[in-house]
Amino acid sequence: MPIAYSSVFSGMQKGRVLESTGSWYKVDTGNEIINSRLPGKFRLDKKEVTNPITVGDIVDLEVNNDGSGNILKIHDRENYITRQATHGKRGEHILVSNLDQAFVVQSIRKPKLNEGFINRFLVTCEAYDVSAGIIINKMDLAKKGDHDFVEDMIEVYKSIGYPVYTCSIEDNKSIEQLKSLFRDKISAFIGPSGVGKTSILNAIDPDYNLKVGEISSSSNKGKHTTTFARLIPLEIGGFVADTPGIREFGLVNIEDWELSLYFPEMLEPRETCKFNTCTHIHEPGCGVIAAFENGEIDPNRYHSYINMLESLED
Repeated sequence: MPIAYSSVFSGMQKGRVLESTGSWYKVDTGNEIINSRLPGKFRLDKKEVTNPITVGDIVDLEVNNDGSGNILKIHDRENYITRQATHGKRGEHILVSNLDQAFVVQSIRKPKLNEGFINRFLVTCEAYDVSAGIIINKMDLAKKGDHDFVEDMIEVYKSIGYPVYTCSIEDNKSIEQLKSLFRDKISAFIGPSGVGKTSILNAIDPDYNLKVGEISSSSNKGKHTTTFARLIPLEIGGFVADTPGIREFGLVNIEDWELSLYFPEMLEPRETCKFNTCTHIHEPGCGVIAAFENGEIDPNRYHSYINMLESLED
């Protein structure tokens, strides 16, 4: 969703936040990138959010004599991806905003694929109006049985409206497919450390030469390389948000009673539930349970729903 960058008006300029390091923000006005600060009042007004400004935000700013900027206004977001704040902080942390599409990135091995993470990501995208897809990377590491697993997974997610793409930086054809998806779009990569988000970006445009992390030999989990979110401009047009690796994806501002609304395969069955307060776990006359028992809802998806519901109730 490209914005129409404005020229100077009333002493201000309009731009998109490309990078956030906590105290400074790089804002692209279309003509230049301006290092900008945020007044303290914005931080005080957003007590339940760890970051009042996020990558992808559209802002108005004034330019100082030294070339730096002061952000004066944050425009309403069309959508965004958020998660529970970590490291003992309260509230939520917004990862990226104003997206055309977002992809959860997983690797088939090293680290192993985590369907629970995928499903939490998809629920968040449904809740915050973000078009979502799935990328399974490192297919060059796939062993016997992995391909059948991936084919089954593709069928499940495709049937409920989520495209699944497989890739490897060793396979130029798969990288070219991703290029076509990203062209002239504002996209985001979300996933754990080590799944290859940065490697994919380097494969799409080798000129980036972004730093790539290693996999811990003791845990088979990735080590953090990207330490802050940033929007990277693509030579083919558009931007991709490279985000820090996330080990867990906590749901934010979603009530237990509305969770099933964010599972597309449950929308129709839940209309036949006997009780308006049905949790779709144990109630008699539940349309969702009936659909699950009839094989119309994938078992892994249904059990993910139960796990999420229990975490929300806790």
